[in-house]
Amino acid sequence: MAVSVHLDAFDRKLLRLLQEDGRLTNNELSQKINLSASQCSRRRSRLEQDGYIRGYRADLDREKLGIGIVNLITVTLATHNRDNAQRFARLIGGLPEVLEAYSLTGEMDYIIKVVTPDLRSLSAFVSDVLLPHESVQHVKTAIVLDTLKESGALPI
Repeated sequence: MAVSVHLDAFDRKLLRLLQEDGRLTNNELSQKINLSASQCSRRRSRLEQDGYIRGYRADLDREKLGIGIVNLITVTLATHNRDNAQRFARLIGGLPEVLEAYSLTGEMDYIIKVVTPDLRSLSAFVSDVLLPHESVQHVKTAIVLDTLKESGALPI
């Protein structure tokens, strides 16, 4: 998606600051970007209404919640047609352990990022959920050993 031309430097700074801390008040934002609190409020509201800000959420610690294992799983579909792809998309959409899912070009059809509490849970996810599904032909898993960078922040 192309960058909108009606985002000025204040909008961009406001977005950068909110990516870092979505709990910033309009007063705090106004001090950081040198606009009045009411101007920050109007800009924030406009950015929310225009869809630049899709929501606010807490950044939770997977380890402390007991779901510290990150897995990257590639999936090849059994057949390549629209119905099969939609069945797979519905499956993935209903699985809370799937954090991200991407359709790919090349030899694999999809890659999904899945979190599990342990290896037994990963095995059950693959064996009991993915492999028996009618849309899936082949699954390959990789367990993440170390995360070098993890950020949802966009480079704006």
